[in-house]
Amino acid sequence: MCGIVGYIGWQDAAPVLLKGLKRLEYRGYDSAGIALLNGTLSVMKQKGSVGGLETDTHTLRQEMPGATLGIGHTRWATHGEPSDRNAHPHLNAAGDIAVIHNGIVENFSALKQELVSQGYVFLSETDSEVLVHLIDRIWKSEPSLDLETVTRSALRHVEGAYGLCVISSREPDKIVVARKGSPLVIGIGIGEFFIASDAAPIVEHTNKVVYLSDGELAVVTREGYSIKTIENVEQEKIVTELDFSLEKIEKGGFEHFMLKEIFEQPAVMHDVMRGRVRLEEGRLCLGGIEDYLDRLKQAKRIVICACGTSWHAGLIGEYLIEEFARIPVEVDYASEFRYRNPIVGVDDVVIVISQSGETADTLAALRTAKEKGALVMGICNVVGSTIARETLCGMYTHAGPEVGVASTKAFTAQVIMLYMLALALSKGRTISNEEIVLNLKELVSIPEKAARILELDGQIKSIAERFKDAKNVLYLGRGFNFPVALEGALKLKEISYIHAEGYPAAEMKHGPIALIDEDMPVIFIATRDNTYTKILSNIEEVRSRKGRVIAIANEGDQEISRLAEHVIYIPQASGPITPLLTVIPLQLLAYHIATLRGCNVDRPRNLAKSVTVE
Repeated sequence: MCGIVGYIGWQDAAPVLLKGLKRLEYRGYDSAGIALLNGTLSVMKQKGSVGGLETDTHTLRQEMPGATLGIGHTRWATHGEPSDRNAHPHLNAAGDIAVIHNGIVENFSALKQELVSQGYVFLSETDSEVLVHLIDRIWKSEPSLDLETVTRSALRHVEGAYGLCVISSREPDKIVVARKGSPLVIGIGIGEFFIASDAAPIVEHTNKVVYLSDGELAVVTREGYSIKTIENVEQEKIVTELDFSLEKIEKGGFEHFMLKEIFEQPAVMHDVMRGRVRLEEGRLCLGGIEDYLDRLKQAKRIVICACGTSWHAGLIGEYLIEEFARIPVEVDYASEFRYRNPIVGVDDVVIVISQSGETADTLAALRTAKEKGALVMGICNVVGSTIARETLCGMYTHAGPEVGVASTKAFTAQVIMLYMLALALSKGRTISNEEIVLNLKELVSIPEKAARILELDGQIKSIAERFKDAKNVLYLGRGFNFPVALEGALKLKEISYIHAEGYPAAEMKHGPIALIDEDMPVIFIATRDNTYTKILSNIEEVRSRKGRVIAIANEGDQEISRLAEHVIYIPQASGPITPLLTVIPLQLLAYHIATLRGCNVDRPRNLAKSVTVE
């Protein structure tokens, strides 16, 4: 949530900041602002997109030509509605300190009350504004201190999460940054440095970065950077090279990032398997967990913790691991896990899944599981992310940057990772080598089948045109495809704002069937597996109540065409692997319905990409 960008160097800072904010806008787009420092401190901020800010920044740049230091922010609102006054940066009364902040100051109410009693006037409704006044108060009480020291002192009073940048005209050649629970990365150029919430704004300038860890504070100047803990202990950091290029975060001719990322899925599927599936040898090479594979196999229970789309992938993982490895699996919402005093111990394995590797609720679950002695494994997409660093073992999905707020390619990558994990846990225990090879052959055939589904884009858009004005949509699936029904409904809700629900198809008769009438589209995932005849019965139940049936079915299935108003045919695949195919038509259907309704699919209202607040 929220995007932070900072620059210090030799370039004109304003265009660097504005371009960086555009690349971070998927993290928040309620409002945006920049602060430039060139002897004096000037701020421009407003409600709305970065594009609007860019237009209005022309005047600011004329007032401050040659500013080569600045910070910028694009907001996802927590405290206070989107507005000009709630936008960042926030200034102190004297206008010589500017702060941008990502996270939540949990004790802001008490801090604000204390500051107000001392004469401080607040201009916004945000929790973030307490930070600039807190820094100002400490500096006034001890004027001999430097910006680094007063920021460190202020943060000792703060409870909650923060990704923070502070600049001041009192010390005009430095940026102080700090992190606790909200990611920050420093890009290392030649005579210049870049600060951001993630690497997207940095990659066009440099591929060398340093990731801050929780509880660290950095001082960045044109000459270099130093990193210490909040307790003032110096830290040695490893410089990491970014593993993606600028073109991967551009639209590449597609109208939206979401559509681009849907169409990238066949290539992503290849990338996830590359070097891991050794088909000729009939084995898997999962380097990130090889040293812990025996302990994983001996787990008495596996608990998967995740949020949103990653939680749906985790549900499929439950089905896969129990089907192949016969290890009991539970799937928990990460946001609930830490608060219900979970029964987890040294015999358990906890798998945390997150696209960004920074999801606050998932990180909290990770830390709770570690405290209780469980082996914690991570599945994430971002190299160097907090989950990657704090888990004992894990695997990167290698899906590439995902900019669209509604996750698509990250989901299919996570499901493939869980499929490979399930087979790895099964090898030598519950299924034969021959069965392993058969399943791997099926897996490597999936990218080509996914590409064939994408050729149906025009047909799916035609179906979307018929249902774009629906008020409610029901998604139904069974077995491995029940989580896909949940995911399909989530995609439609996220980007089109149509109310949608996913259910196991058999549960329809236990309540949701009351909703069905001639205006209700009902989407069935009706592939040929051991529940196929049951699904047909469920379709008949909907038809008898005049519901409008859309079916995802296997090629050659003529029976389904008799029952459904519209059929989207996909290639045949075995039950455990079908989610990788059935989800693609649902992604496209949601995309086209949303665009036909005039929705901004890359920036759905009230959402942001990386949920770094609880």
